[in-house]
Amino acid sequence: MNVRMGLLRKKPAWSIEEFRAHWRDKHGPLAARAPNLREYWQNHVTERLQRGIEFARGPWDFDGFSQLYFDDAVQADHAFTNSGMAATLIADEQHFLGELHIVTAAQHVVVALPAQAQRARLLKRISTLKRRPDISEEDFRREWIVHRDSVRQMPGVAAYRQNVVIARERVKGKSCAYDELPIDGIVELWFENTATLEAAFSSAVGRSTMRHAQTFLSEITAFVVDEHRIL
Repeated sequence: MNVRMGLLRKKPAWSIEEFRAHWRDKHGPLAARAPNLREYWQNHVTERLQRGIEFARGPWDFDGFSQLYFDDAVQADHAFTNSGMAATLIADEQHFLGELHIVTAAQHVVVALPAQAQRARLLKRISTLKRRPDISEEDFRREWIVHRDSVRQMPGVAAYRQNVVIARERVKGKSCAYDELPIDGIVELWFENTATLEAAFSSAVGRSTMRHAQTFLSEITAFVVDEHRIL
């Protein structure tokens, strides 16, 4: 399944509380009206620590990640560029966002998510990945498939999804080159709590997994998020 993901930064003048409230309670219901939208999640960043991993952190400092699901890219493009509500949505984005980058990703479920009630109690971490400069896009994708099997074996992983970036918009609505938005993948991991997260990465399997990550990644930028289902 493909997912359209927004990488959001609030306007500097907005407090984090104002940003979260507006995004969830005002912008969320507005975006949920997009034609042919199947599912919509918001991920509000609550922590910017590497926790459990010793890895170079990238320059990204996002305040939130959106995830929107359509049947295909044509429907997504129509919803946000020339549908009846596109102009209203853009005007509201300009009202409260300082930056908005868009990536389209091919999503792969590695460890299935639990039922919604249990999912709501879990801690979620989202991480952006950048491949090493000596690693091609094809090599990155191949190694990430190998990597998923190691992560699957780490103790305490409640759920795990890989999102392989296949299209980028540094500025919403304008396709851009890799160098303008050098994110190769986005990881979603769920754990019982922070102690379980740290224990997973400090385990023997976790240490081996991160050694493999160093063979094909140059940056991992981790964020703990509070997720909200809007639609």
